[in-house]
Amino acid sequence: MNPACKDITSFLVMDILERAQAIEAQGHRVIHLEIGEPDFDTPACVKDAAQKAVADGRTHYTHSLGILELRQAICRLFADEYGVTITPDRILVTGGTSPAMLLAFGVLARPGAHILLTDPAYACYPNFLRFTGLIPHYVPVAEEDGFQFTPRSIMDNVDGMTAGILLNSPANPTGTLTPDETYEAACATGVPVISDEIYHGLTYGGRARCALEFSDDAWVLNGFSKRFAMTGLRLGYLVAPKPMMGILQKLQQNLFICASSVAQWAGVAALSKDGLAAAEAMRQTYDTRRKALLAGLTKLGLAPRTEPTGAFYVFVRADHLHPNSLALAYDILEKAHVGVTPGIDFGPGGEGHLRFSYANSLENIEEGLDRLGRYIATHCG
Repeated sequence: MNPACKDITSFLVMDILERAQAIEAQGHRVIHLEIGEPDFDTPACVKDAAQKAVADGRTHYTHSLGILELRQAICRLFADEYGVTITPDRILVTGGTSPAMLLAFGVLARPGAHILLTDPAYACYPNFLRFTGLIPHYVPVAEEDGFQFTPRSIMDNVDGMTAGILLNSPANPTGTLTPDETYEAACATGVPVISDEIYHGLTYGGRARCALEFSDDAWVLNGFSKRFAMTGLRLGYLVAPKPMMGILQKLQQNLFICASSVAQWAGVAALSKDGLAAAEAMRQTYDTRRKALLAGLTKLGLAPRTEPTGAFYVFVRADHLHPNSLALAYDILEKAHVGVTPGIDFGPGGEGHLRFSYANSLENIEEGLDRLGRYIATHCG
């Protein structure tokens, strides 16, 4: 066995979800506030494009970088939303954002090198890093800073063995955005900046900045799962510095060949006027849910110090209810039938916290808050 596989940890939110499904199979109704998956149907124009691709016989291999029509549409998106000019030969379309991440880390890896990431951070980052031979270098971040890097924390942790700085904005699990000065500080180090922008398009009170606005050499990860409710279509992409595209393309050809042809044509439709309008309608609904969840959590004594203004998560301190977030999450699930994600899933700095997702209906969010209130009153008095 590859020794790196021994260090791969469980994705705890999936463990919670699977236990919740077992409870549902026993006839109980569970309110799902744990999983970060849009509950919306995929936009009609996207489904139509996928069906048309199949009907038209577009079910074969594509160019390894992705169909030109999709890469051109991505270029237009970057120009319209960020004022950034990129060319199709800098875009690698992948079967979801995870393969894009795997390829990027694989290219950047060197013996003994590490990647800086915030603590807490998306649960799967360290496992991707370990699998590619990189070392996760957790940098503690403060709640009052939105759990984001500060320029000082970056400068204090970059050294000769730093292979990259991983930014995530809007962030999972915290829903906060990276400040401009942090982008500037990261790009000024000369170390590769990898920016995970999968939650772009889901902000409430100002747009998220793209790392390419600060450096043309940034590596940008993005995809269609979150903004366009296309999780099952598995479509993502990587924008990389032009000198790195040759080796990335070779890796794609060998490991994955190409992304799904049907999903790529669906992605073209997602970036059309109709697709973007559907995404905007979903964003507005998420904002209504966000406000309701924040208000409800505040009444329960679980208000975050920094308001989350992106993605669809609220990350709150809950160690006054129980010091072990995993035990607390399971207890809430078993006794209140509400799924929440334990903070420890996101690194040592996440312990003592819970993540709530508002990728669920307003009615379910309100029911979940009501159940949680009864749980706290009964079990945490």
